[in-house]
Amino acid sequence: MAVGARSGHDDPEEGHEQLAESPENVTDRSTERGSGSDGIHDDNDDNRDGDSDRDGSDARKPRSFWKELPLLIGIALLLALLIKTFLVQAFSIPSDSMQDTLQRGDRVLVDKLTPWFGSEPERGEVVVFHDPGGWLDDTQAPEPNVAQRFLSFIGLMPSSEEKDLIKRVIAVGGDTVECKKGGKVQVNGVPLNETDYIYPGNTPCDDKPFGPIDVPKGSIWVMGDHRQNSLDSRYHQELTGNGTVSNDEVVGRAFVVAWPVNRWSLLPVPGAFDQSGLSAAASVASAAAPGALGLAGAVPFVLWRRRRLTRERTAG
Repeated sequence: MAVGARSGHDDPEEGHEQLAESPENVTDRSTERGSGSDGIHDDNDDNRDGDSDRDGSDARKPRSFWKELPLLIGIALLLALLIKTFLVQAFSIPSDSMQDTLQRGDRVLVDKLTPWFGSEPERGEVVVFHDPGGWLDDTQAPEPNVAQRFLSFIGLMPSSEEKDLIKRVIAVGGDTVECKKGGKVQVNGVPLNETDYIYPGNTPCDDKPFGPIDVPKGSIWVMGDHRQNSLDSRYHQELTGNGTVSNDEVVGRAFVVAWPVNRWSLLPVPGAFDQSGLSAAASVASAAAPGALGLAGAVPFVLWRRRRLTRERTAG
Protein backbone atom coordinates (compact mmCIF):
# COMPACT_ATOMS: atom_id res chain seq x y z
CA MET A 1 0.00 0.00 0.00
CA ALA A 2 1.29 3.44 -0.85
CA VAL A 3 2.54 5.48 2.07
CA GLY A 4 0.21 8.39 2.86
CA ALA A 5 -2.77 6.74 1.18
CA ARG A 6 -4.94 7.37 4.22
CA SER A 7 -4.45 11.12 4.05
CA GLY A 8 -5.36 11.34 0.40
CA HIS A 9 -1.98 12.95 -0.51
CA ASP A 10 1.10 11.71 -2.35
CA ASP A 11 3.45 12.92 0.39
CA PRO A 12 4.22 10.52 3.24
CA GLU A 13 2.39 10.94 6.55
CA GLU A 14 4.28 12.24 9.53
CA GLY A 15 5.55 9.47 11.76
CA HIS A 16 5.86 7.03 8.87
CA GLU A 17 8.77 8.60 7.07
CA GLN A 18 11.23 6.10 8.58
CA LEU A 19 9.54 3.41 6.52
CA ALA A 20 10.61 5.03 3.23
CA GLU A 21 14.17 4.25 2.11
CA SER A 22 16.27 5.88 -0.59
CA PRO A 23 17.20 3.82 -3.70
CA GLU A 24 20.84 3.96 -2.67
CA ASN A 25 20.16 2.28 0.64
CA VAL A 26 18.17 -0.39 -1.06
CA THR A 27 20.99 -1.05 -3.54
CA ASP A 28 23.58 -1.26 -0.77
CA ARG A 29 21.53 -3.86 1.13
CA SER A 30 21.05 -5.94 -1.97
CA THR A 31 24.80 -5.94 -2.59
CA GLU A 32 25.51 -6.98 1.00
CA ARG A 33 23.12 -9.90 0.74
CA GLY A 34 24.68 -11.03 -2.49
CA SER A 35 28.31 -10.81 -1.21
CA GLY A 36 28.00 -12.91 1.98
CA SER A 37 26.58 -16.32 2.68
CA ASP A 38 24.98 -14.94 5.81
CA GLY A 39 22.98 -12.54 3.72
CA ILE A 40 21.60 -15.19 1.34
CA HIS A 41 17.82 -14.90 1.17
CA ASP A 42 16.08 -18.20 0.49
CA ASP A 43 12.52 -18.09 -0.82
CA ASN A 44 11.96 -21.41 0.93
CA ASP A 45 12.23 -19.57 4.26
CA ASP A 46 9.04 -17.69 3.39
CA ASN A 47 7.38 -20.92 2.44
CA ARG A 48 8.40 -22.53 5.69
CA ASP A 49 7.10 -19.55 7.64
CA GLY A 50 3.83 -19.77 5.79
CA ASP A 51 3.63 -23.48 6.46
CA SER A 52 4.21 -22.94 10.15
CA ASP A 53 1.43 -20.35 10.22
CA ARG A 54 -0.86 -22.76 8.50
CA ASP A 55 0.11 -25.53 10.90
CA GLY A 56 -0.66 -23.22 13.81
CA SER A 57 -4.14 -22.51 12.48
CA ASP A 58 -4.73 -26.18 11.73
CA ALA A 59 -3.83 -27.02 15.33
CA ARG A 60 -6.87 -25.09 16.54
CA LYS A 61 -9.34 -27.86 15.63
CA PRO A 62 -12.81 -28.24 17.23
CA ARG A 63 -12.94 -30.34 20.39
CA SER A 64 -14.00 -33.94 19.86
CA PHE A 65 -17.57 -35.07 20.56
CA TRP A 66 -16.49 -37.14 23.57
CA LYS A 67 -14.88 -34.10 25.17
CA GLU A 68 -18.07 -32.06 24.61
CA LEU A 69 -20.38 -34.82 25.87
CA PRO A 70 -20.00 -34.11 29.64
CA LEU A 71 -20.83 -30.45 29.04
CA LEU A 72 -23.91 -31.36 27.01
CA ILE A 73 -25.07 -33.78 29.70
CA GLY A 74 -24.55 -31.15 32.39
CA ILE A 75 -26.61 -28.58 30.47
CA ALA A 76 -29.37 -31.12 29.81
CA LEU A 77 -29.58 -32.04 33.50
CA LEU A 78 -29.67 -28.39 34.54
CA LEU A 79 -32.50 -27.68 32.09
CA ALA A 80 -34.40 -30.74 33.29
CA LEU A 81 -34.06 -29.57 36.90
CA LEU A 82 -35.26 -26.07 36.04
CA ILE A 83 -38.23 -27.43 34.07
CA LYS A 84 -39.15 -29.77 36.93
CA THR A 85 -38.86 -26.96 39.49
CA PHE A 86 -40.69 -24.19 37.65
CA LEU A 87 -42.60 -25.53 34.63
CA VAL A 88 -43.75 -29.16 34.38
CA GLN A 89 -43.32 -32.24 36.55
CA ALA A 90 -44.31 -35.87 36.00
CA PHE A 91 -46.32 -37.75 38.61
CA SER A 92 -47.31 -41.40 38.80
CA ILE A 93 -50.83 -42.46 39.78
CA PRO A 94 -50.47 -44.84 42.75
CA SER A 95 -54.10 -45.83 43.38
CA ASP A 96 -57.54 -46.33 41.83
CA SER A 97 -59.16 -43.28 43.47
CA MET A 98 -59.37 -41.33 40.19
CA GLN A 99 -60.75 -44.10 37.97
CA ASP A 100 -61.90 -44.06 35.20
CA THR A 101 -60.28 -40.71 34.44
CA LEU A 102 -56.88 -41.99 35.61
CA GLN A 103 -55.69 -45.56 35.98
CA ARG A 104 -53.14 -46.91 38.44
CA GLY A 105 -49.69 -46.53 36.84
CA ASP A 106 -50.60 -43.63 34.55
CA ARG A 107 -48.05 -40.82 34.29
CA VAL A 108 -49.50 -37.32 34.23
CA LEU A 109 -47.80 -34.01 33.55
CA VAL A 110 -48.50 -31.24 36.02
CA ASP A 111 -48.39 -27.55 35.17
CA LYS A 112 -46.32 -25.79 37.84
CA LEU A 113 -45.86 -22.52 35.96
CA THR A 114 -49.23 -20.78 36.27
CA PRO A 115 -49.26 -20.83 40.12
CA TRP A 116 -46.09 -18.69 39.98
CA PHE A 117 -48.22 -15.98 38.32
CA GLY A 118 -50.92 -16.11 40.97
CA SER A 119 -53.24 -18.63 39.32
CA GLU A 120 -55.42 -20.57 41.77
CA PRO A 121 -57.15 -23.94 41.37
CA GLU A 122 -60.55 -23.85 39.72
CA ARG A 123 -63.58 -26.09 39.98
CA GLY A 124 -63.33 -29.24 37.89
CA GLU A 125 -59.53 -29.27 37.57
CA VAL A 126 -57.51 -32.35 38.48
CA VAL A 127 -54.77 -31.17 40.83
CA VAL A 128 -51.75 -32.65 42.60
CA PHE A 129 -51.21 -31.45 46.16
CA HIS A 130 -48.97 -32.22 49.10
CA ASP A 131 -50.44 -34.10 52.03
CA PRO A 132 -52.01 -31.33 54.18
CA GLY A 133 -51.26 -33.48 57.25
CA GLY A 134 -52.87 -36.73 58.28
CA TRP A 135 -54.18 -37.84 54.89
CA LEU A 136 -51.44 -40.38 54.14
CA ASP A 137 -50.26 -41.34 57.61
CA ASP A 138 -51.10 -45.01 57.03
CA THR A 139 -49.69 -45.13 53.50
CA GLN A 140 -46.20 -46.51 53.02
CA ALA A 141 -44.42 -45.25 49.91
CA PRO A 142 -42.08 -47.76 48.21
CA GLU A 143 -38.41 -47.17 48.99
CA PRO A 144 -36.71 -45.90 45.78
CA ASN A 145 -33.18 -46.89 44.79
CA VAL A 146 -30.38 -44.39 44.12
CA ALA A 147 -31.10 -44.13 40.39
CA GLN A 148 -34.80 -43.52 41.01
CA ARG A 149 -34.01 -40.85 43.57
CA PHE A 150 -31.72 -39.03 41.16
CA LEU A 151 -34.08 -39.24 38.17
CA SER A 152 -36.98 -38.14 40.36
CA PHE A 153 -34.94 -35.21 41.70
CA ILE A 154 -34.26 -33.82 38.22
CA GLY A 155 -37.80 -34.53 37.01
CA LEU A 156 -37.09 -37.34 34.54
CA MET A 157 -39.15 -39.74 36.67
CA PRO A 158 -42.32 -39.17 38.68
CA SER A 159 -41.92 -38.14 42.28
CA SER A 160 -41.13 -41.26 44.29
CA GLU A 161 -40.82 -40.07 47.88
CA GLU A 162 -43.01 -37.02 48.31
CA LYS A 163 -46.42 -37.65 49.83
CA ASP A 164 -48.58 -36.20 47.10
CA LEU A 165 -52.21 -36.81 46.23
CA ILE A 166 -54.28 -36.23 43.10
CA LYS A 167 -57.99 -35.37 43.21
CA ARG A 168 -60.57 -33.27 41.42
CA VAL A 169 -61.44 -29.79 42.69
CA ILE A 170 -65.17 -29.68 43.47
CA ALA A 171 -65.42 -26.35 45.28
CA VAL A 172 -63.13 -23.36 45.85
CA GLY A 173 -62.78 -20.68 48.51
CA GLY A 174 -66.08 -18.94 49.28
CA ASP A 175 -68.21 -21.85 48.02
CA THR A 176 -70.65 -23.91 50.05
CA VAL A 177 -70.61 -27.60 49.17
CA GLU A 178 -72.78 -30.47 50.39
CA CYS A 179 -74.10 -33.88 49.40
CA LYS A 180 -76.95 -35.82 51.01
CA LYS A 181 -77.33 -39.58 50.72
CA GLY A 182 -79.20 -40.43 47.55
CA GLY A 183 -78.65 -36.96 46.14
CA LYS A 184 -76.10 -35.07 44.04
CA VAL A 185 -73.17 -32.96 45.08
CA GLN A 186 -74.31 -29.35 45.32
CA VAL A 187 -72.06 -26.32 45.02
CA ASN A 188 -73.70 -23.08 46.17
CA GLY A 189 -77.06 -24.83 45.92
CA VAL A 190 -76.52 -25.95 42.30
CA PRO A 191 -76.54 -29.75 41.77
CA LEU A 192 -73.69 -31.13 39.64
CA ASN A 193 -74.28 -33.63 36.86
CA GLU A 194 -71.15 -35.72 37.35
CA THR A 195 -71.89 -38.61 34.99
CA ASP A 196 -69.04 -37.57 32.66
CA TYR A 197 -66.32 -38.41 35.16
CA ILE A 198 -67.65 -40.42 38.12
CA TYR A 199 -66.67 -44.11 38.02
CA PRO A 200 -69.47 -46.17 36.44
CA GLY A 201 -71.79 -47.59 39.09
CA ASN A 202 -70.68 -45.14 41.80
CA THR A 203 -72.99 -42.73 43.59
CA PRO A 204 -71.98 -39.11 44.23
CA CYS A 205 -71.64 -39.58 48.02
CA ASP A 206 -73.76 -42.40 49.42
CA ASP A 207 -70.73 -43.92 51.14
CA LYS A 208 -69.94 -40.66 52.93
CA PRO A 209 -72.56 -37.86 52.83
CA PHE A 210 -71.37 -34.48 54.04
CA GLY A 211 -72.11 -30.83 54.50
CA PRO A 212 -72.95 -28.18 54.13
CA ILE A 213 -69.28 -27.13 54.23
CA ASP A 214 -68.18 -23.53 53.83
CA VAL A 215 -64.84 -23.63 52.00
CA PRO A 216 -62.47 -21.01 53.47
CA LYS A 217 -60.84 -18.45 51.20
CA GLY A 218 -57.59 -19.75 49.74
CA SER A 219 -58.68 -23.39 50.04
CA ILE A 220 -60.34 -26.11 47.95
CA TRP A 221 -62.64 -29.10 48.52
CA VAL A 222 -61.46 -32.16 46.58
CA MET A 223 -63.00 -35.53 45.73
CA GLY A 224 -61.88 -38.60 43.78
CA ASP A 225 -63.72 -39.69 40.63
CA HIS A 226 -63.96 -43.24 42.05
CA ARG A 227 -66.15 -42.05 44.90
CA GLN A 228 -66.53 -45.39 46.67
CA ASN A 229 -62.74 -45.89 46.61
CA SER A 230 -61.39 -42.43 47.50
CA LEU A 231 -60.38 -41.11 50.91
CA ASP A 232 -60.87 -37.49 49.90
CA SER A 233 -62.00 -34.32 51.68
CA ARG A 234 -65.08 -36.11 53.03
CA TYR A 235 -62.95 -38.43 55.16
CA HIS A 236 -60.77 -35.76 56.80
CA GLN A 237 -63.30 -33.33 58.21
CA GLU A 238 -61.89 -33.85 61.71
CA LEU A 239 -58.60 -32.27 60.66
CA THR A 240 -57.70 -28.58 60.49
CA GLY A 241 -59.59 -27.00 57.64
CA ASN A 242 -62.58 -29.33 57.99
CA GLY A 243 -61.35 -31.48 55.10
CA THR A 244 -60.33 -28.63 52.82
CA VAL A 245 -56.87 -28.21 51.32
CA SER A 246 -54.95 -24.94 51.35
CA ASN A 247 -53.99 -23.57 47.92
CA ASP A 248 -50.43 -23.32 49.25
CA GLU A 249 -50.26 -27.13 49.25
CA VAL A 250 -51.25 -27.41 45.58
CA VAL A 251 -48.35 -28.37 43.31
CA GLY A 252 -50.22 -27.68 40.09
CA ARG A 253 -52.88 -28.84 37.67
CA ALA A 254 -52.57 -32.20 35.88
CA PHE A 255 -53.29 -31.37 32.24
CA VAL A 256 -52.36 -34.49 30.25
CA VAL A 257 -51.90 -38.25 30.61
CA ALA A 258 -48.46 -38.70 29.06
CA TRP A 259 -47.82 -42.41 29.62
CA PRO A 260 -48.50 -45.11 28.58
CA VAL A 261 -48.80 -44.01 24.97
CA ASN A 262 -52.12 -45.77 24.42
CA ARG A 263 -53.56 -43.78 27.35
CA TRP A 264 -52.49 -40.37 26.07
CA SER A 265 -55.27 -37.83 26.64
CA LEU A 266 -55.92 -34.31 27.86
CA LEU A 267 -57.59 -33.59 31.20
CA PRO A 268 -60.09 -30.81 30.50
CA VAL A 269 -62.59 -29.32 32.93
CA PRO A 270 -65.91 -31.24 32.63
CA GLY A 271 -68.96 -29.40 31.39
CA ALA A 272 -70.68 -29.82 34.77
CA PHE A 273 -68.51 -26.99 36.09
CA ASP A 274 -69.32 -24.60 33.27
CA GLN A 275 -72.74 -23.82 34.71
CA SER A 276 -72.99 -20.10 35.20
CA GLY A 277 -75.17 -20.65 38.25
CA LEU A 278 -72.22 -21.96 40.27
CA SER A 279 -70.46 -18.62 40.43
CA ALA A 280 -73.68 -16.63 40.27
CA ALA A 281 -75.11 -18.51 43.22
CA ALA A 282 -71.92 -17.95 45.14
CA SER A 283 -72.12 -14.24 44.56
CA VAL A 284 -75.83 -13.93 45.41
CA ALA A 285 -75.21 -13.96 49.14
CA SER A 286 -72.37 -11.45 48.95
CA ALA A 287 -74.35 -9.23 46.61
CA ALA A 288 -77.50 -9.48 48.71
CA ALA A 289 -75.77 -8.74 51.99
CA PRO A 290 -74.88 -5.10 51.20
CA GLY A 291 -78.39 -4.56 49.83
CA ALA A 292 -79.99 -5.99 52.92
CA LEU A 293 -77.84 -3.82 55.15
CA GLY A 294 -78.68 -0.78 53.09
CA LEU A 295 -82.38 -1.53 53.28
CA ALA A 296 -82.17 -2.04 57.03
CA GLY A 297 -80.48 1.33 57.39
CA ALA A 298 -82.91 3.10 55.06
CA VAL A 299 -86.12 1.96 56.77
CA PRO A 300 -85.66 4.00 59.99
CA PHE A 301 -84.74 7.08 57.95
CA VAL A 302 -87.86 6.75 55.77
CA LEU A 303 -90.11 6.27 58.82
CA TRP A 304 -88.58 9.28 60.59
CA ARG A 305 -89.02 11.47 57.51
CA ARG A 306 -92.60 10.31 57.10
CA ARG A 307 -93.49 11.17 60.71
CA ARG A 308 -91.88 14.59 60.30
CA LEU A 309 -93.89 15.40 57.18
CA THR A 310 -97.04 14.25 58.95
CA ARG A 311 -96.39 16.61 61.90
CA GLU A 312 -95.75 19.56 59.58
CA ARG A 313 -99.01 19.00 57.75
CA THR A 314 -100.90 18.74 61.05
CA ALA A 315 -99.35 21.93 62.33
CA GLY A 316 -100.22 23.76 59.15
